[in-house]
Amino acid sequence: MKPSGNHPQQKFTRDLQYYKFCAYGFLKNLRFYEPFLMLFFLEKGLSYAQIGTLYAAREIMINLAEIPSGVLADTLGRRLTMAISFVAYILAFVTFFLSTQYWTLLVAMVAYAFGDAFRTGTHKAMIFDYLTSRNWQHLKAHYYGHTRSWSQRGAALSALIAAALVFRHGSYAPVFLFTIIPYTLDLILIMSYPKNLDGPRHSSTRTIRDEFAHVIASFRKSMTNPGTLRAVASQALYSGYYKACKDYLQPLLRSLALGLPLFLALAGEERTALITGVVYSGLYLTTSMASRRAGALGDRFGNDLARPLNAMLLGGVGFGVLSGLAQVASLPAIAVILYIGIYATENLRKPLGISYVTERMDKASLASALSLESQAETVVSAGVAILLGLLATFFGPGGGLMITSALCGLAGILLRLPPERTEFTERESRPL
Repeated sequence: MKPSGNHPQQKFTRDLQYYKFCAYGFLKNLRFYEPFLMLFFLEKGLSYAQIGTLYAAREIMINLAEIPSGVLADTLGRRLTMAISFVAYILAFVTFFLSTQYWTLLVAMVAYAFGDAFRTGTHKAMIFDYLTSRNWQHLKAHYYGHTRSWSQRGAALSALIAAALVFRHGSYAPVFLFTIIPYTLDLILIMSYPKNLDGPRHSSTRTIRDEFAHVIASFRKSMTNPGTLRAVASQALYSGYYKACKDYLQPLLRSLALGLPLFLALAGEERTALITGVVYSGLYLTTSMASRRAGALGDRFGNDLARPLNAMLLGGVGFGVLSGLAQVASLPAIAVILYIGIYATENLRKPLGISYVTERMDKASLASALSLESQAETVVSAGVAILLGLLATFFGPGGGLMITSALCGLAGILLRLPPERTEFTERESRPL
C-alpha cells in the first residue's frame, strides 16, 4: 500500500540493479541518428507525405508485433526478448546506412519497428517487478523518473556526439553505424540482469502452452476494465502525439540555423549540425530534469494523478499549437522554445502516466498489459504521423503542426480522466 501523507519519502536503495537500469536507459538513448532522422529523409529527397508514411509504417508494424512480443516476454523470458530487440535494431541501422531509395528505407523502418516492439513494455515490466520484489511499488513514479532521467542524459550527450559526427563526415548517414556501438553494449548489459527479472516463466512449473493461456486470460481481465482502457487511451494520446511530432523540430532548427547571422563561414549543413546538436543537448538536459521531478509532482496530488495528467496533456498540445503558429508567423526562435515544451511535457507526464496505468492492470501479465499501452501509443502515433505529413505537405510544417495539435487537444478533452476521489465515492456509494 502507498504510505500515508501527501509526500512519501524516497526509500529505494541505489543498488547495483538501479545503476544497471539507469545505464540501460543511458545507452539506449545514445541514438546518434535521432536529432537528424527527418533531415536524413529530406536529404534522400523524400516529401513530408512520404516521411509520414514511413513513420506510420513503423508504428503499424510495432502495433502488429507488440502484443505477441509482450506475451513472449511473459512466457519465454524478458532478457531473451530484449536481446532479440537489440539485434533487430542493429540490422535496421545497417540498412539505413546502405539505403538509397524509399523502399529500402521502408525495410529499415520495419526492422526498427521489430526492435521497438520487442523492447517497449518489456523493460518497464522488469523495473516494476523489481520494485514489487523490494516492496517499493509505491515509489514507481520516483524510481521510473530517475531511470528515465538517465535516458535523457544519454540523449543530451548523443546530440553533441551526433553533431560532431555530421560536422566531421558532412553527411547524416554515418550516425547510424556509430549507434551500433552503444546498442551492442546495451545488449551485453541486458544479458547481465538477474534471472528473476525474466518474469513469471522463470519460476513457473507450467508448460509453455499453459503459461500462454494464463497470461492471455490475465491480459483480457485487465483490458475489460473501463478504467484501465480510459487510462491507457489518455496515456497513449499524448505519447503518440509526441512520437509523431517530435522530429518536426529538425527542419525548424535547420531554418533557424540558416537564418542566424552566425558561423557564416561554414556550409549550411555544418551550421545545421552545430545548432541542432546544441539545442538538442540542452533540450534533453531539460527533459532529464523533468523526468527526475515527476515523482515529486505526483506526490503533490496524492492519489489524484488524473488532475496533472489532464492538465499536462492539454498544455503539451497547446505548446504545439503555439509553436505551429510561430512558424507560420516566421518566428523560428520562438517556435523552437515552444517546441521544447512538447518534449518537457512528455518526460514529466510519462512517469506519472505509466504509474497511473499500471495501478489499473493485472500484475500477472504486466509485460503484456504494458505492451498494450505501447501498442495504443503506436496506433495514435501512426494516425498522427500520416495526418501531420499530409497537412505539412499542403500547409507547411507550421500549419500542419498547428492543426494536428488542435485536433489532439479536442481528443484530450473527450478522454479526460475522472478525478480519483470521484471514482472512489462512486464505488463506495453502490449498494451491496
